[in-house]
Amino acid sequence: MKNASKEKPSPTEKSRVSVVNLPLRAYWDLLARHVRPQLPRFILLASLLLGSIGMRIFAPQIMRSFIDAARKGEEVKVLILMAAGFIGVALAQQVISVAVTYLGESVAWTATNALRSELAEHALALDMGFHNDHSPDELIERIDGDVSELATFFSQFALNLASNGLLLVGILAVLFFEGPRVGLGFTVFALLTVLVLGKLRNLSVPHQKARRKAEAELYGFLEEQLSGTEDIRSSGAADWSIRELFRHQGSILIHSRRGHFKRWIIENCMGFALTLGTLMTFAGGYWLYSGGLVTIGTVYLFVQYMNLLEDPLWAMTHQIDSFQTIGACVERLGEFRAFRPAIEDGPGTGAWTRPLTLCFEDVGFSYNGNDAILKGLSFELKGGTILGLLGRTGSGKTTISRLVFRLYDPTSGRITVNGASLRGSRLAELRREIALVTQDVQLFRASVRDNISFFDPSISDKRILSALEELELGDWFSSLAEGLDTKLDSGAHSLSAGEAQLLAFTRVFLFDPGLVILDEASSRLDPVTEQRLERAIGRLLRGRTAIVIAHRLGTVQRAHEILILEDGAACEHGRREDLAADPTSRYWRLQRAGFKEFLA
Repeated sequence: MKNASKEKPSPTEKSRVSVVNLPLRAYWDLLARHVRPQLPRFILLASLLLGSIGMRIFAPQIMRSFIDAARKGEEVKVLILMAAGFIGVALAQQVISVAVTYLGESVAWTATNALRSELAEHALALDMGFHNDHSPDELIERIDGDVSELATFFSQFALNLASNGLLLVGILAVLFFEGPRVGLGFTVFALLTVLVLGKLRNLSVPHQKARRKAEAELYGFLEEQLSGTEDIRSSGAADWSIRELFRHQGSILIHSRRGHFKRWIIENCMGFALTLGTLMTFAGGYWLYSGGLVTIGTVYLFVQYMNLLEDPLWAMTHQIDSFQTIGACVERLGEFRAFRPAIEDGPGTGAWTRPLTLCFEDVGFSYNGNDAILKGLSFELKGGTILGLLGRTGSGKTTISRLVFRLYDPTSGRITVNGASLRGSRLAELRREIALVTQDVQLFRASVRDNISFFDPSISDKRILSALEELELGDWFSSLAEGLDTKLDSGAHSLSAGEAQLLAFTRVFLFDPGLVILDEASSRLDPVTEQRLERAIGRLLRGRTAIVIAHRLGTVQRAHEILILEDGAACEHGRREDLAADPTSRYWRLQRAGFKEFLA
């Protein structure tokens, strides 16, 4: 699995302790920044919550008065008023409870949607090394799956926890008012129950975290298998895929079963404690009533408050499983937010005056720290010059384009543009001035307009249409029934490889960069489309600095200079005309021997 190197294996004792001691503040800190803009709604939510709790505590007082009044023979009119008051309070409490639920869901989902946006932006800012080690499914699971659990926690569990905690305190306060010894007895019972709950609270955290990790691994496995369906079938590996699927599902089942068993222990312990408390309340109430110390209405009050105490205690018990899941989610999201991009934004260099001069100064690079891809590479590309970059597969051609685009930074040496180091540049400025076009064009499930403009509303339709005409895509565009509003997807309006490549060039035209890198951009095209693309490239590169990486001889015929790489170093660099006329040069031999065979 791609993410195996970054994920922790089975929870160690150290990691288990860190989850167990995860403070409640960690849950709040994750959402606080996104809750603060909703402060008025949050205050209203808190007010409604307090009102609902107050009504739940006050309702048994009305019923006690009703019972005692009925035993004393009060007038029916008085009893009807008391009954109406009890019904009114109960109805109002239900209405407020609905309002609390609705408002809590609204606040929670607004906050967590903002958190999703923050995490997605954080993921996009992380370097390619991070994305190579973490599969897209893992990131989706964290950004959407974990945050969805957090939304449920905040809108349901957190509100229930807060309301039930306040209800518990309110009931105990009223019972102390009824009698210090009664209040003390209920308080001791509640404290002992809460202590038991606290001891058991984190019992299943390791299993919940392991379950979510196993689920993420399953999603990653499914992505790999589905994307490689043809290879799996052709190689006869279907049986192995099914066995691996069962293995992943079995791992999820084991951790889920262990977690549910720990939850069963918690619920049975709490059930025993609450049953014991109810029996003690009945026994104590009977003894007090027999001694003439309390009325029958007060005994009802004690029993009713005991039943109300069961609500917060049972709610906390039933929510333990959610709390464990959320504990694992919060820790995973904390780990994700702790990742820092290896590519840091610079202070800005102001070095983007055109034409752009690119310089590699003794540049070395390794993806894994062991095998060097580039070894002391040095060359200078003057402004307005087109460089043809050649070399065998694995020689470092694509790595050069990634370094210039700052998807990675050099391990040693430095890269400069107009004399200023790329490390000091702002990434937004750099990626406005440098365009990278590869043979793999990313299309989005969106309109033609959005696919060309990359969702930039400031680019007018007139500019888009002008670029399409210049790149000879007018005929294709005129065939679209809805014009720029046509949706691109895998259906009727999907693009051929050639059309997709020309659409990618349209994007570059619109953003008008100073340096263009073409990484084997025409290697998958048919001859007719390639001719159209060659004409488009000629227009695009006019007056710009460019690097053309190619496996076809015709692609570098417009290059002013040729650089041939071998084992990560420059083995030949010079003017194309000079090298083509020199029988001792590699480029000359390359043309004579057959371009494609030489580079294979």
